Amino acid sequence: MMDGEIFTVTLVPSGNRTLNSSMTLEQKTSFAFVILLFIFLGILIVHCFRILLDPYQSMPTSASADGPDGLEKGQFNYAVA
Repeated sequence: MMDGEIFTVTLVPSGNRTLNSSMTLEQKTSFAFVILLFIFLGILIVHCFRILLDPYQSMPTSASADGPDGLEKGQFNYAVA
């Protein structure tokens, strides 16, 4: 470079090429898959927050937790058959 010479850089591509901004089929499929994963993640986050806010809502209220024949926990029924 000589003293006093101005060096310019252009970021515009040379020539009459047109840039193709459309996505390929693989890119569209990947983009759709990522969007579906984000939707699934959002659903899981909402579900986990609902469990954290009310943890006993999702537990079953059946009588099987009481034990056989309605006995208290720790009581045993030794029946001779």
